[in-house]
Amino acid sequence: MSEPVRGVVVCHGRLAEALIDAVERISGVQDALVPVTNAECDRGLIEKRISDAAGAGPAMVFTDLPSGSCLIAAATLARRQDAIVVVTGVNLAMLIDFVFHRDLPLAEVAAHVSATGHKAIQVPG
Repeated sequence: MSEPVRGVVVCHGRLAEALIDAVERISGVQDALVPVTNAECDRGLIEKRISDAAGAGPAMVFTDLPSGSCLIAAATLARRQDAIVVVTGVNLAMLIDFVFHRDLPLAEVAAHVSATGHKAIQVPG
C-alpha cells in the first residue's frame, strides 16, 4: 500500500491552526494535516514552509484564497513537484473529507475533496 497523502493547510494568520484543530476534534483523526501560516514572511519563505510541510509527497496543499501569497507560493511549488496538488478555497467540510480519504491516489483525493467542499457551500432556505 502506498503512503497516505499528506495534507498541508496554508492560510493567513492562524486560520490553518484553527481549521486543523476543528478537524481533529470532529473526526478524531490526528496528524493528517500540517498548518502553515504566511505570517511574517515573504513568498519565498512561505514556499519553503510549504515544501518542508509537504515533504517528498504525495501532498495536497489547501489554501484559503484563490489568489494571494499563499496560493502563489503553493502553485509555484506544485509546478516543480508532480507529487503536490493545490486546492484553494479550503473549508471545514473538505478537510474532514480529506482525512478519511487520503489513502486514495492523489488525483482522486483532489477531485473528491473539491466536490465535497463545493457541496458544503449553500444558502439554506
